[in-house]
Amino acid sequence: MSRMVTRREFLGLTGVGIGGLALGGCGVLSGGERRGLPSPARATGTGRIREYAFEAAPTDFEIAGRKFSTWGYDGGVPGPEIRLTEGDTLRVLLKNGLPDDTTIHWHGLPIVNEMDGVPDVTQPPIKSGDDFTYEFVVPTAGTYMYHSHVGLQLDRGLYGPLIVEPKREGLSYDREYTLMLDDWLDEASGTPEDTLEELRSSGGMMGGMGGGMMGGSGGDPAMSGAVDYPYYLISGRVAEDPSTFVVKRGEKIRLRLMNPSADTVFRFAAAGHRLTVTHADGIPVKPVEVDTVRIGMGERYDVMIEAGNPGVWQLAAVPEGKDGLARAILRYGESSEESPPLTDLRPRELEGKLLSYADLRDAEDRSFPGDGLLSGPDRTHEVSLSGDMGSYAWQIDGQRYPDADPLEVRDGEWVRITMRNRSMMWHPMHLHGHFFQVRNGTMSGPFKDTALVEPHMGELTFDFVADNPGDWFFHCHNAYHMETGMARVVSYAR
Repeated sequence: MSRMVTRREFLGLTGVGIGGLALGGCGVLSGGERRGLPSPARATGTGRIREYAFEAAPTDFEIAGRKFSTWGYDGGVPGPEIRLTEGDTLRVLLKNGLPDDTTIHWHGLPIVNEMDGVPDVTQPPIKSGDDFTYEFVVPTAGTYMYHSHVGLQLDRGLYGPLIVEPKREGLSYDREYTLMLDDWLDEASGTPEDTLEELRSSGGMMGGMGGGMMGGSGGDPAMSGAVDYPYYLISGRVAEDPSTFVVKRGEKIRLRLMNPSADTVFRFAAAGHRLTVTHADGIPVKPVEVDTVRIGMGERYDVMIEAGNPGVWQLAAVPEGKDGLARAILRYGESSEESPPLTDLRPRELEGKLLSYADLRDAEDRSFPGDGLLSGPDRTHEVSLSGDMGSYAWQIDGQRYPDADPLEVRDGEWVRITMRNRSMMWHPMHLHGHFFQVRNGTMSGPFKDTALVEPHMGELTFDFVADNPGDWFFHCHNAYHMETGMARVVSYAR
């Protein structure tokens, strides 16, 4: 078929990154090369080096006065905050004090392949007693995380926040707080490895942990993971012993919401306040006001709240389809004598306007070329997501990683992946090394790196530009699904 321009020539206009200009105002990613959002190849360094040294090691962790033995970074859960500016070089020396191999994955950041932290894909695992230095230029601002990518170590305490500030901040706000939402069982109900063995032996029936089929706890199993956890945490603290965030009337508050949990989708709300969503997975979106947001494992949202309703309020995260509550307290300075709300009080905002991907638009109206102009992407992968409950095994197109074919791409291609969920479980699918654009029809949907595929034949499609060569992990961010096979490698043809 003849064209006015070839697809490769036209898609040469796709993207220089966050600050790129739109082509003729039409919202197409612009630039001199066929490129998408920020990647290591185009990262402009500041010349500054930010150095950290962590030890992953066994540690004691206290929950509401009860002590547990777990694994953490530098003795804390979550691990230490990393904060730097886009373009800085991050250098982290990781010492492995665990009795097992480990790595660190820099979740959401499109960095050079050999620093991505996936064992036996991008690096050999770090042996017990050894160390490894991660070093890379951080290409873009946003809210990210770091965590172990070995086995079920994420479901212990091996995670932490990674905040990358922009060179010029576009938001105006007075205070900022980071909230990490987590599910916790380590040593409280055995270890994560014990839990996986029980799932395998019971076909997903976690009766020993108080759950029904697939951990439904009387709720809709389509809205839950497989495990009912004894504790749900916000930034390492349970509802009975919450963190308190102090604000003043009239202030604008930025909340960075992250879900590093292993098996739980959360719904978050701030009692007495609405949420204005400004970023999805670190990338700016056009502000949208909602009452509550659903956050899948691996997802992050930045939201703003206007402190215009003095009092003491719940910041609540409810696990979808499970019993329990995680919370923090939002306290106005003038309400210092008021008692916090009861532990089991759930904000009515949780039943209000729920954010959907269809509500989100890229802040700069960037989009891939529409199919009306070109025939479509260079390469399409259509995959099905399913599970075998009898053996508790999860797969993509009937194949279980590591015995699974790679999803091949070539450097510079416009790639489309369509996922169809043939199970009754949520699957937060995460692509390493790239941002992708969720397709909202013909609109400029959000750019993300992790997206929830709804259960019961739910379908989600995203596009990305293959602009970061290497072998990249693509997997469900439910740690138990990933560990039992729901993963592939996106491999650049050599």
